[in-house]
Amino acid sequence: MSIKHQDGSILKWLVIFLVMVTLSAAIVCYLGYNRLASDLPDIKTLHNVRYEVPLSIYSKDNQLIAQFGGNKRIPVKIEEVPKQLINAFLAAEDDSFFEHPGVDYKGLLRAGIQLLITGKKKQGGSTITMQVTRNFLLTSEKTFTRKLKEIILALKIEQEYSKDKILELYLNQIYMGHSAYGVVAAAQTYYGKSLDELTLSEQAMIAGLPKAPSSYNPITDEARAIERRNYVLQRMYELHYIDQQAFEEASQQPSTAKLQYHSSEISAPFVAEMVRQEMYDKYGEEAYTLGLKVYTTIDPILQKTAEQALRDSLHIYDERHGFRLTAHETADKDDLAETNPIVGDTLAATVKSLDNKGIKAKLYNDVPIEIAWDKIKWGGNKAKKYLIPNAPIRVRQLKKGVWSLTQIPEVEGAFVSLNPSNGAILALVGGFEFKQNKFNRATKAKRQPGSGFKPIIYTTALEEGYTAASMINDAPISVFDPSLGRLWKPENSTKRFYGPTSLRKALTYSRNIVAIQLLKDVGIDKGIATGLRFGFAKDQLPSGLSLALGSGHASPLQMARMYSVFANGGFLIDPYFIDRVVSHEGKVLFQANPKIACSTCTQNEDLSKNLAPRIISPGINFIMNSLMRDVIKLGTATDARVLGRSDIAGKTGTTNDQRDAWFNGFTPTQVASAWVGFDNFKPLGHYETGGVAALPMWIQYMCTALKNTPVASFNPPDDVYKKGSEYIQKGVKLRKVAPIPSAAGKLATEAAKRLTKEKAIKEKPMEALF
Repeated sequence: MSIKHQDGSILKWLVIFLVMVTLSAAIVCYLGYNRLASDLPDIKTLHNVRYEVPLSIYSKDNQLIAQFGGNKRIPVKIEEVPKQLINAFLAAEDDSFFEHPGVDYKGLLRAGIQLLITGKKKQGGSTITMQVTRNFLLTSEKTFTRKLKEIILALKIEQEYSKDKILELYLNQIYMGHSAYGVVAAAQTYYGKSLDELTLSEQAMIAGLPKAPSSYNPITDEARAIERRNYVLQRMYELHYIDQQAFEEASQQPSTAKLQYHSSEISAPFVAEMVRQEMYDKYGEEAYTLGLKVYTTIDPILQKTAEQALRDSLHIYDERHGFRLTAHETADKDDLAETNPIVGDTLAATVKSLDNKGIKAKLYNDVPIEIAWDKIKWGGNKAKKYLIPNAPIRVRQLKKGVWSLTQIPEVEGAFVSLNPSNGAILALVGGFEFKQNKFNRATKAKRQPGSGFKPIIYTTALEEGYTAASMINDAPISVFDPSLGRLWKPENSTKRFYGPTSLRKALTYSRNIVAIQLLKDVGIDKGIATGLRFGFAKDQLPSGLSLALGSGHASPLQMARMYSVFANGGFLIDPYFIDRVVSHEGKVLFQANPKIACSTCTQNEDLSKNLAPRIISPGINFIMNSLMRDVIKLGTATDARVLGRSDIAGKTGTTNDQRDAWFNGFTPTQVASAWVGFDNFKPLGHYETGGVAALPMWIQYMCTALKNTPVASFNPPDDVYKKGSEYIQKGVKLRKVAPIPSAAGKLATEAAKRLTKEKAIKEKPMEALF
């Protein structure tokens, strides 16, 4: 065999071998590709991608209240992204993005050679399209198989989507550090700016983040972040995106990044938590990622007013009861500034020096302040002894920037205001400071309403034939109360009895004995039935005569609902706080359709309207309004006359040992309930009645709420007629009240004298203590 023939045979078998190897490789690649392809996610899902966007809660006029959700993301359309910001990302991540088919083969080849030479995997070769694939469709595992899937999917994505769509997906999904996803969230997180407000230097800084969001972060490592930023600027210059002057100016800029903490536009944390719980109950964990926008019924101005009114009232109460800190407590308070620098409207500070004008102090953030002695005197000698250099204190800022010594109140409070025509919650505060104690007293507290419940009893009495002029003997009584399980000898708060008393005067001055006599006469069952009509549950209404003095339990929201009936003409509305829920795409998922109080509507004529049920007649409602207006004109709430209005009405409430102080009041357009008390039911103190502790909160709120609101007229409806000085309900059979012997009045007077202490107690209108 010749050498030539031998060489030909070798060449022939070599060719056959190479063909077989190539064919085998092709078959293996084909089978491998099919296996990979069968396990690939569907790229068409990117047509309807759903970003994880936080739950956002807004006021009625679109001011942000709160956001819930771990990640910050605000998706943006590619047309809304500044061109130069896009150029910065292209320079940093993929300068051939608009040329390659989804895969940068040169980059992959370089990465492969690096792997062969060093034996180490080196990040590189990933195009923006491949990053989209990784972020949306694949796991974060770093394996050869995943890389192959990434390449295949990138090629497919480029065939399915435009370059702009791919870029939009990338700019919205990429992680930028500090829980920020996407360019909009990054701009807000690091600079507190919108995209079009970013400087070139800031754009380059943001574009440098995706490579290593922690290492190149301007907050955690400013030097490396600036180095990365300047690299991006250099690449932008080399690619002719910017000129030399722009490059030099931007690269010389110091870092302006500062972590921007999320800030609500209005403070309504208790409302925000109510909404969050409602959304979680409906959507589960997805409530925090669906991008839902919840618009509440909260009025920002009224909410701010309510919160300040509550805090001011609690401070005033707290200051009446003295300064609490003593010198030996100082050591325990050394960490005051570090742990809780701001609690409610109080700020941590440290005393620096004292002089004849007052004290000089520094706030927790080193801002110097001065406090005049007249803003310290409420603390008395105890405060003066405590105030030495380096002593930790609390301060708050009053009007016109004046600083005052203060302390975190131990007492708590709640406030809620409704629109009586439809039940919309306009303002709600569940306590002094949500972060300190998240219990929402406005909706969840179970407190005795005291005399605030008496209008229910008086409404029942009027429906049973009593009139505002009916006389009841205010004299000592002794009854066995099954709900108390003992003999009960009720008394008025003044420890006096007043003899024959009209219903009008009895409610005006909150006489307990009259309310008990009324309930005893009309029947406890009827009193309970009326309470049920007003929206209370049966377990809130004890079956005994103590019901007349509000011995059941209610929340401030329930009390506001009760008084809404008197404010709106006699209709029971349902309180609500969510007006509508909108999806991230703008679709309305829920729209409130509240029941409305309408005196001129009939069920037959207005079938299209969702009407609230009438539970008391116009006449009874008119008479009750008249009685409760006298509470303010003459009785236990005369301080409210400072509002200078004739259309306000309401009722104070104080419970046994002054454990609860209430004021529930209204006009035809506003109803509000204010409550003050201790969470542990400790007594508030002598004379801390509803008119003293709670009424100021209500007045302060109404000063703003009723501003520019015309005084409503007060005209009798058709179903009442006037007899003497009082209006009487038509169609109600008047109850015959047994005449009170003249001797009874004399006996009552004598009893009052016996019960009066040696020093005559100056009569002061007060309310029930049960």
